[in-house]
Amino acid sequence: MRWSIRKCFKTSMVVIVLWLFITLKVPEEIEDIQKVIKHGSKKNPKPLEDWPTITSKYLEKVHQRRKTWLTVGINSVSRQDQGGLLDTLASLYHASSAAEQKRITVLVHLAESDPTWLRKTVLRISSLYHSQILSGQLLLIHAPSDAYPTVTDDQKELSKGQIYSKQNVDHAFLISFATKLSTYFLLIEDNVLCAPNFVRHIRSKVINRKPHTWVLLEFSNMGFLGKLFHSRDLPLLARFLLLFHKERPLEWLILHFRTLLAQQNPIFCRPFLFYHRLTHFTLENKALMAQENGPCGPDVLPGTVFTDMRLPGVHSPQEAYTLDESFFWTYNVSTGNYLTVILSHPANLNRVQVRTGSLMDAKYILEKGQVELGYQPEGIPPNCTSYTLLGRLVQGQMDHIILESTGYQVSCVKLSVNANQAGGLMIRHIYLWGQMSEPEGLIRPDGLSE
Repeated sequence: MRWSIRKCFKTSMVVIVLWLFITLKVPEEIEDIQKVIKHGSKKNPKPLEDWPTITSKYLEKVHQRRKTWLTVGINSVSRQDQGGLLDTLASLYHASSAAEQKRITVLVHLAESDPTWLRKTVLRISSLYHSQILSGQLLLIHAPSDAYPTVTDDQKELSKGQIYSKQNVDHAFLISFATKLSTYFLLIEDNVLCAPNFVRHIRSKVINRKPHTWVLLEFSNMGFLGKLFHSRDLPLLARFLLLFHKERPLEWLILHFRTLLAQQNPIFCRPFLFYHRLTHFTLENKALMAQENGPCGPDVLPGTVFTDMRLPGVHSPQEAYTLDESFFWTYNVSTGNYLTVILSHPANLNRVQVRTGSLMDAKYILEKGQVELGYQPEGIPPNCTSYTLLGRLVQGQMDHIILESTGYQVSCVKLSVNANQAGGLMIRHIYLWGQMSEPEGLIRPDGLSE
């Protein structure tokens, strides 16, 4: 009734083909990649059926290498925003210090059968991350198409179960391969931003959990993003995904796996360290953007964020002024604390939106605060010399349409704290609608000249 688990693990030996090829010799020409994927090296061509013999010995060497503390697993498929995986890798390495990178192995499963996409992706990654690949810090693997359940001619229109199946089997291969690479395994996606020093923060949370037992720690509340496992549990998890690969989506199976191993309640580790890029249009993101932005999204007006609030080092203040799902996290704010967006050039604004608190449970809102518009910046760093009150937050939120006269030549948008507040504060975003002002000397809307 179900696809054979034995077949999957038999063919999983072939999974190392890309890693073996890239580690031995980074490709210099696109044409070489397809040949090696199919036939082995250029000097010693081998048919695909010989790969289990070749790779089984090398797989043993991989698992005998020095284990790292954490494996970061990423499953990637072809999609419209081709830069998703590359952006994720860039964010991951940018957010990790040299010392932290020595503690991690990044494992990427290129779960796509399209040879053109595979060639381009392998070549691009190998050119950007040559040193990480050769040092074994970055591994690329690929499962052959015959390792997946077959789809007959009368199943061309995929059912939900078949969509679940592909994703679950993809991740079963990824998880199975990661079993002996490290002590812990972190599952993320190929379209995310990583918080600075996320390895250090994860390590701190794990240490602080001792001596309490756990199965799953969650560093994001979005789907299966940011889920941390013990590597010792990965073989069982891989088999579990294969057993029910057509029954439920991946995120449901992961949560059910957690309860089967006797962790009944989720353990969310805040502040969250991973978040999706909104350029990847999942159904959830489309709904979010429609809800938050309406038919016309906010404008990108260059600016810098300044604050006198505490800087925990996980999320920077600038993340409150982005169009993705990043945010600024702080704690124990006091009356008079502020976070100010100082625009690079004055702008004519017609709308300002401020969102604080967690999207899922509305925690960590700014309980009492207000938004002011500032004009005529001076000094280094600059600060506006005059402000006018735009409005106060209601339950941590504000969305205000601005009168033309008030929104003219705005240089600062300031979020101020109006009462002491213990505990965490999440500033999700400050969105602005408008355009850069015309050069000075032109006629203002009120008829006065500059």
